[in-house]
Amino acid sequence: MTSADAAAPVRVDSWIWSVRLTKSRSMAADACRGGHVKVNNESVKPSHLVRVGDEVRVRQDQRERVVVVSKLISKRVSAPAAAECYVDNSPPPPPRELFAPLAVRERGAGRPTKRERRDMDRLRGR
Repeated sequence: MTSADAAAPVRVDSWIWSVRLTKSRSMAADACRGGHVKVNNESVKPSHLVRVGDEVRVRQDQRERVVVVSKLISKRVSAPAAAECYVDNSPPPPPRELFAPLAVRERGAGRPTKRERRDMDRLRGR
């Protein structure tokens, strides 16, 4: 990679995928189209170009990731190398205790009865 390639702006969906904020590039593009990605507090399309110093906000799984671009890459790299490409300013994730535990059945207890299945559905909000 030449120095001219390093300075070239990169698409936001490609960058989000490259630094491992999303699992696939199509998921990154869908997040952009859905309004879940903001660059410098503006909703952007997947083709928006990011530059060093931009603040990128990605909302996923009821959590918002706030990162500042420190290096531009367009190819997916290892997790340690990807972590060097941004500064993470995200708030800490909520503790796991806040989430209600799902119903857990003992191993070998067999299939749930109709009554137990209805109770589990009610617990899940169905």
